[in-house]
Amino acid sequence: MKKALLFIFTLLFSASYVFAQSTVTGIIKGANGVPVPKATILIRGTKITTIADDQGVFSISTKQEPPFYLQVSSVGYKPQDFQVLKFQETPLEFTLVENADLDEIVVTSRRRSEVLQDVPIAITVIGGQAAENAGAFNVNRLKELVPSVQLYASNARNTTLNIRGLGSTFGLTNDGIDPGVGFYVDGVYQARPAATSTDFLDIERIEVLRGPQGTLFGKNTTAGAFNITTTKPSVVPTAKAEFSVGNYNFIQAKASVSGAIAKNLAAKLSLSGTQRDGTITNVTEERKYSGQNNLGLKGQLYYTSSERLQILLSGDASFQHPAGYPLVVAGITPTERSAYRQYAKIISDLGYQQPKVDPFSRQIYTNTPWKQNQSIGGVSVNIDYKIGNGTLTSTTAWRFWNWDPTNDRDFTEFSALTKSQGNSRHDQYSQEVRYAGNIAEKVSGVIGVFALAQNLKGLSQTEEVGKDQWRFVQTSASGTQAGYSTPGLLDGYGIKTNSTIKSLSAAIFAQADWEFAEHLHILPGLRFTYDKKNVDYDRTTYGGLQTSDAALLVLKTAVYANQKFNTSTDNENLSGNVTVSYRPTTRLNVYGTFSTAYKPVGVNVGGLPTTATGEADLSLAVVKPEYVQHYEIGAKTKPVKGAILNITAFQTDIKDYQTNVQSPQLGVNRGYLANAEKVIVKGLEIDGTYQLGRFLSLNAAVAYLDGKYDKFTNAPLPLEETGHTELVNNVATQVAFKDASGGRLPGISKWNTSGGAEVSIHGKVGTRDGRFFIAGDISYRSEYSSNPTPSKVLNVEGYTLLNARFGFKSDKISIFGWSRNIGNTKYFEQLQAAAGNSGLYAGVLGDPRTFGATLRFAF
Repeated sequence: MKKALLFIFTLLFSASYVFAQSTVTGIIKGANGVPVPKATILIRGTKITTIADDQGVFSISTKQEPPFYLQVSSVGYKPQDFQVLKFQETPLEFTLVENADLDEIVVTSRRRSEVLQDVPIAITVIGGQAAENAGAFNVNRLKELVPSVQLYASNARNTTLNIRGLGSTFGLTNDGIDPGVGFYVDGVYQARPAATSTDFLDIERIEVLRGPQGTLFGKNTTAGAFNITTTKPSVVPTAKAEFSVGNYNFIQAKASVSGAIAKNLAAKLSLSGTQRDGTITNVTEERKYSGQNNLGLKGQLYYTSSERLQILLSGDASFQHPAGYPLVVAGITPTERSAYRQYAKIISDLGYQQPKVDPFSRQIYTNTPWKQNQSIGGVSVNIDYKIGNGTLTSTTAWRFWNWDPTNDRDFTEFSALTKSQGNSRHDQYSQEVRYAGNIAEKVSGVIGVFALAQNLKGLSQTEEVGKDQWRFVQTSASGTQAGYSTPGLLDGYGIKTNSTIKSLSAAIFAQADWEFAEHLHILPGLRFTYDKKNVDYDRTTYGGLQTSDAALLVLKTAVYANQKFNTSTDNENLSGNVTVSYRPTTRLNVYGTFSTAYKPVGVNVGGLPTTATGEADLSLAVVKPEYVQHYEIGAKTKPVKGAILNITAFQTDIKDYQTNVQSPQLGVNRGYLANAEKVIVKGLEIDGTYQLGRFLSLNAAVAYLDGKYDKFTNAPLPLEETGHTELVNNVATQVAFKDASGGRLPGISKWNTSGGAEVSIHGKVGTRDGRFFIAGDISYRSEYSSNPTPSKVLNVEGYTLLNARFGFKSDKISIFGWSRNIGNTKYFEQLQAAAGNSGLYAGVLGDPRTFGATLRFAF
């Protein structure tokens, strides 16, 4: 009997011991040490889950042996995985970090992980989830959240991405110029501005750095940088999906799945698709334009053999086949040409009615289909290896871009400039190697080398005029000009251009952070850059009336002429910066910066203006580099708990500013590059955030920008002054240029503001714990010039956009409704003169009111 009782007690004790050892207990706390109630705890790879109580205490039983992962999540906090290595009797303690814990946002803008407020650089950080919630699924929409960012695009190729009004030429793109805003995704520089048009794929955060950053990044960044980080694959199985629908038949779907495929090897696949009907109707074709048709995918392999070595292999591709992005007729202005050459007279002589000027009817009447097909993507390998107190990083990448457009560049139903096709193919190869970390007890920094090779080809780029073009170029009805009325003279007359730009950019860069005295940091940086560009340009005419009449051939040549040239140019530059930062407390960081920067030499591949003899003006084939001097002071503060207030003042002086000018000559209708002697941009930026627990979050930012040509003595005439004459030796002589010194730079609003708020309360949907929320954001941009030379007519009026969303969110599922441009504000994003400067100008319309709903869930 005693043996039996002993056996029973032993069995019960063993059973209780096994049960105790298969139960994990613990407490969930926030970063401030306060318990997080109702957090969800899941054993990865199983369906076993539990909910913590109001004091954050939990207990969960498992049938598996350690090691295993517990995923802990709660609304308002970042989901985190904690590894359980062994069973223990004492409760475990897990700490969650709030999604909007603004005091502790970590960035990698200086190529190492740091708390945002400690970095002496003007930076705006937007989390991937926050961007998605605001409907900012690409950079064009992101600009509404960052006042200092300007992005203007008439299509993916013709994209201007600027920070503080600087970076790229405004308006029509010329492939021969480098952007001044670096665009990086997972450390890979993306050279073509079209990369900004693709949909974000599984973004973790977006860092927008303002001001020159050439001593931190491989490529020249004279105006700032976008540093985008995507979420890495995880060995712990994860999956999430999102589905949105809206008006204009908007459909967007996103999905991502990640998990282990071998020991220490994780994989992730992300997909995104967006489709929307057009918002502009071509009455002639009975077809909608300006829609969306995007598909993107990204695959990654992440190998972590140890804490010292991580290897990330990434491949991505995006395909866009929208029904074009047409411009609408925005207005017609008189020019200073003769009455015979005014737009209304031209149209009347052709026997047409005047074009309809009602841009916000969102109707066009063009007779050439609009098409903007592009594919863009690449492959990269990123290797991080910890050495000493730092990390050695190697980033190797290849990227491609294919562009196949069709545009109607007279913007009307008339057969004037009927076709413009800038077909392009681009390949880039880049290699960056850098070391970043702590060099000594009070010295940290980064040192690196970078090389970028590009091959950009223009393939049979076509421009073609139609049967009505003769009247647009005819200067009078008498004399030799009367020959333009010869039937069929210009019908189907055009040019085909094949061009190649081969470029190489190489750099060595370094920056240190030395705590010179207690709380006082000195940050010197240095950069040496070498750039080389080789250009081959070959343009030939075709079509039109086939004739041997010398007088008619001269007339045709005045419209389009053969051009062929090649050139090679290279240059070197040494630039640098020095920053002094004083951080007496964790609540204050005051800094001042002086830096020099440089944007490489440019080349013209859009057609050159001709000399008096009709030859290409080769003096304009090469454009001088930009040289930048930048001054900045700033303060980053935490005035009260939960609040951040940052202030920055700056001035940027640029010598030989590279600008894109529009020529009245049809053969260079895409514009050409030139240098303005000097520009100055100065401004003040204030941004702040406030968070009251999980109930309320506020953010606001304002940027004042003043950008002017300090000296631009040879600026092109604005549209309304085309044909202007001046007395030269007492003879009325037509001029093509003017002194624009003191005029404002294009694309810069003096006042740019944005703000947002979100209120949420705890609630349940069924048995699902979460938070009900309502949120909104507003942005305003004041009036700005939309022409390289200040114009009286090509100015975009200021506008305000209001967006809102409301719904329910939890750690596993969220559903909310949203609306963008609630007030249905009618506004232009850009205005530009039609080719030939005859008086008509067109505009890029902003989106009308859109609304819809989004369902998001995770597994």
